[in-house]
Amino acid sequence: MIVEIIQIKNFFPLKYYYIFNKVLDQQDLKLSKKLISSYKKRLEKEILDRSMKLKMPQNKFEEIINNNNELINLKKTLEDLEMESESHSKV
Repeated sequence: MIVEIIQIKNFFPLKYYYIFNKVLDQQDLKLSKKLISSYKKRLEKEILDRSMKLKMPQNKFEEIINNNNELINLKKTLEDLEMESESHSKV
């Protein structure tokens, strides 16, 4: 990937290179958001499945989901990526 970008830089003027980089950044952001969202959903489903298997009350597994550090970090990361995505689209 890096070699391709270097080669493209040699063929395109700076203006086109900037646009190309911006598109790549947007694609990377979209892919990152998609992967993190997918992982977050799988983790929530796993918590739900295990809670149901253990016959936990609904309010208890909702509490687990809301207080899970990994899920909290994933939500924060998704918010950060969304803000990054918005800032790139404004430029």
